[in-house]
Amino acid sequence: MNVVAKPGSQTHTLMSGNEALARGVWEAGARVGCAYPGTPSTEILENLSRYPDMHTHWSVNEKTSVEVAIGASVAGSRSFCAMKHVGMNVASDAFMSQTLAGVGAGLVIAVADDVGFSSSQNEQDSRYWGRFGHMPVLEPSDSQEAYDMVKAAFDLSEEFDTPVIVRMTTRICHVKGLVTVGERIERPSTGFTRDPSRWVMVPAHAKARQKVQLERDKRLAAHVEDDPLNYAVPGTDTRIGIIASGPAFMNVREALPDVPAFKLGLSHPLPVEKIRDFAQTVDRLLVVEETEPLVEQELHAAGIPAHGTDVLPRYGEMAPDIVLAAVRELNGEGEPKPAGAGGPAQDVFPRPPTMCVGCPHLPPYYCLSRLTKKATIVGDIGCYTLGAGHPWRALDTTTCMGASMGMALGMDLGRSEAEKDKAVIGVIGDSTFLHMGMQGLLEITYNKGNVTILLLDNSTTGMTGGQEHAGTGRDIHGEASPQVDFIKICEALGVNPERIHTANPYEMPTLFKLLKEEIKHPEPSVIITNQPCVLIDRFNRHTPFAVVDEDCTGCANCLNVGCPAIHVTKRETVTKDNGKQVDKAWVTIDTQACTGCDLCQKTCGPGAIVRVDPVTLAVGHH
Repeated sequence: MNVVAKPGSQTHTLMSGNEALARGVWEAGARVGCAYPGTPSTEILENLSRYPDMHTHWSVNEKTSVEVAIGASVAGSRSFCAMKHVGMNVASDAFMSQTLAGVGAGLVIAVADDVGFSSSQNEQDSRYWGRFGHMPVLEPSDSQEAYDMVKAAFDLSEEFDTPVIVRMTTRICHVKGLVTVGERIERPSTGFTRDPSRWVMVPAHAKARQKVQLERDKRLAAHVEDDPLNYAVPGTDTRIGIIASGPAFMNVREALPDVPAFKLGLSHPLPVEKIRDFAQTVDRLLVVEETEPLVEQELHAAGIPAHGTDVLPRYGEMAPDIVLAAVRELNGEGEPKPAGAGGPAQDVFPRPPTMCVGCPHLPPYYCLSRLTKKATIVGDIGCYTLGAGHPWRALDTTTCMGASMGMALGMDLGRSEAEKDKAVIGVIGDSTFLHMGMQGLLEITYNKGNVTILLLDNSTTGMTGGQEHAGTGRDIHGEASPQVDFIKICEALGVNPERIHTANPYEMPTLFKLLKEEIKHPEPSVIITNQPCVLIDRFNRHTPFAVVDEDCTGCANCLNVGCPAIHVTKRETVTKDNGKQVDKAWVTIDTQACTGCDLCQKTCGPGAIVRVDPVTLAVGHH
């Protein structure tokens, strides 16, 4: 629960970087905050929504989130939005224009980079956006700095009339530390000042604003040389001096407490002259940065020699052992490189990700796994991306949010003569469909594509922890909100109403029959599954199932559903009378985990899977 400080007070509390950042946004007097959920940034808005005196909401996607924040800023209110690194790609069209126009009140964008691929399809370095968009970039190293820096970012935004990026990483977002917090400073809206020459970004106006932007760059370049967020930490071993920012700085201090280090808190524009002065105090420089060599290259361009990617890996977190090995190599104390980034993989017990027990996505993938020879299956970003794994192996591609729609059309248009009779199926979730899938469906219908869309509606944004969206009927505060109708949306986007179906995914034979029928029709079709995620309050558990041991034949059909509540107790290879060898697997069901969805029972030929007695949990014969 968030701590609300009383006027004139300071409170110490344990906070993650996401929690601390949210607290700083609130204390800075922001009036509007919005985001689209995405790990590792999701908890920022979830925590911000618990504070009073400001408006917060989940946006449909990152672009609309930035646009709402821009609008609030132009209207005179401090505003904030948050996203993960891939969301910045979606939002870039909006903020790349706004960096020319500037801000009304402070405008801060928090972006969380997933260094190390913890939950993302790429490892993107969002510091590039500062260079690309002429925006200051602040990089916290811990929770306290996340809190302090986002407050400083609002001041910087207003002082220099620019949006400001606060770059977080997974390590900062989720690790907790003690944070000293204060009180909120109310900042009423100053109102909108009408100025079309500034706010209407037609080419003539944009050209004029570009001169303003370049002049701002000069003022920022001078400012960073004296900004207290950039500072040197002395050390006794001056053979190496290290330049670092974010969590990499903390790793440097842990690995090499006696080595001089230069901390970049406001990392763009780069304080070149301050670093040049620091370089004079050491024999050589090493730049430790996650992940691209931006600072290293800028120092080289400024004529400041520095090591970096010649001794450090180009990917992953710069852990203390990795930094220590690089410094020892430079000092001629060569030792074997450590495991981790750039080193051999460590042996750990495999724990592949899988869907939840009773997940409503299990039956669609069971069905799709039986259509892989008849269809190319194009996936998307969400919990259901796990359908690419064992035991289903029922996805052929996954690229980014919403790409299943456009790529499915491309698969249809680009199919070879040998695959002309093979169907194309696009799989997308409800939140992802609203995020970026609707335009893709319009692309399919407008261009007369022959694609079947499987829209998996589980009434939540499941992959990031169960957040609400425009299709759930609730807002971020759990209050009633207008709920979109997926059937009407699909019809409005041009799908023939006769080709739009809803299906209970747990009625697996019906769903399978529907899929087989729809892929035969030479026009766009949509099948919408309609059961909630098992982890949200809309889901109702049923009496669990268990296996009657003496009836189980080891056929293992139930394992193909992929439910993690089913456990193998014995495996055996049996030779049949005809000499053919068959793998057998006898199973048990964890009744504490089982949700009673009956998918496994539908696959059980001998009828060995039965419901347990709801009172005694005893198992009887079928």
